[in-house]
Amino acid sequence: MAEPIVEHAPAKLNLDLLVTGRTASGYHELDSLVVFADVADRLTFTPADSLQLRLEGPFAAGLATGDNLVLTAARRLGLASGRVPGVAITLEKNLPVASGIGGGSADAAATLRGLARLWSLDWPVHALMDLGLELGADVPVCVYRRPVRLRGIGERLDPIRGLPDLPLVLVNPGVPVATAAVFRALELPTMAYRRPVLPAHPSLGRFAVWLGQSRNELEPPALDLAPAIGRVLERLRAIDDCLVARMSGSGATCFGLFADPARAAAAAGLIRAAEPDWWCTASTARGDLR
Repeated sequence: MAEPIVEHAPAKLNLDLLVTGRTASGYHELDSLVVFADVADRLTFTPADSLQLRLEGPFAAGLATGDNLVLTAARRLGLASGRVPGVAITLEKNLPVASGIGGGSADAAATLRGLARLWSLDWPVHALMDLGLELGADVPVCVYRRPVRLRGIGERLDPIRGLPDLPLVLVNPGVPVATAAVFRALELPTMAYRRPVLPAHPSLGRFAVWLGQSRNELEPPALDLAPAIGRVLERLRAIDDCLVARMSGSGATCFGLFADPARAAAAAGLIRAAEPDWWCTASTARGDLR
């Protein structure tokens, strides 16, 4: 019997998020710089007689097994590859649910990668990404799992090389935010914002200055729906060492960028002491392609 396969589903962070238009079918077109932090859900895949899903971890209670996207991803890959998805999947849910950092999309992407390994499928990563797009707009970038500029509805991914490692603090106030509700409340800008050109191989300080000139255009409608996001941003921005603070994706998770991991860890400690009911962790988003 094959050994169990372990895959991690890291938190996806939209360092900025610009809304550039809308397709004829009603989807919003985006332009976003996406990185992945080293805090993650953990999925284990073990051969079994049938498709099974077990949930555990600190945020397991917020999920349902019956309609979980992990099961949908397993069935789709089984159908596309001619495999009967006999596998027991354990999802250790370490990341908050409905929180703007990948969530179900990251778990579905990890399922595609993990089962491709378990079944010894000789599929290139782009084939998994194409299948992932059928599951949701965020799944392809979560399959890729590296720094990219994301455009369109999520199907256009351009690798970003030369970013520095990013010491971060991630904070979620425990308020789930529905992505669809945020987009419904969004007022499209009359003129698309154009961010400055990203400098080649920037230092962390130079990158922070560049990033500070951009924005997340989903922040205003998300703040209206979940005012707690504003309190998170205030907490982060009140810390002297915080270089940039912003909401990720459609919220409610926010991030603070710091000059080094020690300062990020100290900031996370301050926030946890002040707001013990919030989820808060120091993390790093790797800037290279390793």
